[in-house]
Amino acid sequence: MLRALLKTMRPRQWTKNVFVFAALVFDGKLLHLHDFLRTLAGFGLFCLISSAVYIFNDLLDVEADRQHPVKKNRPIASGKLSVPAALTAGAILSLLAIVPGYLLAWQFALTILVYIAMMLVYSRWLKHVPILDVLILAAGFVLRVHAGTTLITVERFSPWLYVLMTLLALYLGFGKRRAEMALLAEDASNYRKVLDGYTIPLLDQFITIVSGTTIVAYSLYTFFRPAAPDNHALMLTIPFVIYAIFRYLYLIQVKQIGGEPEEILLSDRPFQISIFLWGLAVLAVFYLT
Repeated sequence: MLRALLKTMRPRQWTKNVFVFAALVFDGKLLHLHDFLRTLAGFGLFCLISSAVYIFNDLLDVEADRQHPVKKNRPIASGKLSVPAALTAGAILSLLAIVPGYLLAWQFALTILVYIAMMLVYSRWLKHVPILDVLILAAGFVLRVHAGTTLITVERFSPWLYVLMTLLALYLGFGKRRAEMALLAEDASNYRKVLDGYTIPLLDQFITIVSGTTIVAYSLYTFFRPAAPDNHALMLTIPFVIYAIFRYLYLIQVKQIGGEPEEILLSDRPFQISIFLWGLAVLAVFYLT
């Protein structure tokens, strides 16, 4: 049962919570031990609350998951993890995130509460509303970024990063919907009702709009971020962002994958290299120039 519970907690998807570190890195405080430890603790607590959300979501989606060619093997849908055990685990994980989160900062605990409330409403109702379903998922990523700002004293963190996070999350969200439709074909609506409101050509248009806007917004951020050096060295990171966006687009349209974006991050070597080089370039600009 413990193995089934761990699988339901989705530890591979904890990579999404790395955005809690955005404020720390882009405010130039990565080397401040106190701020780093507080943010690291916040990352851990967000992993707990996101796992609780996954458990509650699987409980609500159990019947739909049983119709999915892959998700029918999830522990709750397959019966490996009982409903009472899952409910108990979700409640315990929520308390383990909220109480210590309040000790870190009441604003952080409030962000966690808003996140879990929003995701529960999403799982119950809003995930059935086209476009709004992806917007809610994007808001979850923005809340991760905001959570990081509550743990440190922000001095140079730019609001542009909220815009970028929204656009990036929309890009990944619409890409995920497209991958689901390509995988499930005519059975798509049987698994996820909201897919009735989408077509692959429509999703391709959304993806094109959002990807282009993301590149423009990131380019503008590199020039207009607070306390930017006169040489605008951060603009050198733009090619890595462009490649990563194009690579993801290639994977979902040519390779027909992308239903789980975190799997691409953990398995696609060219994508990993582009993100790694981008990270090195950002650190060099912020901490060596």
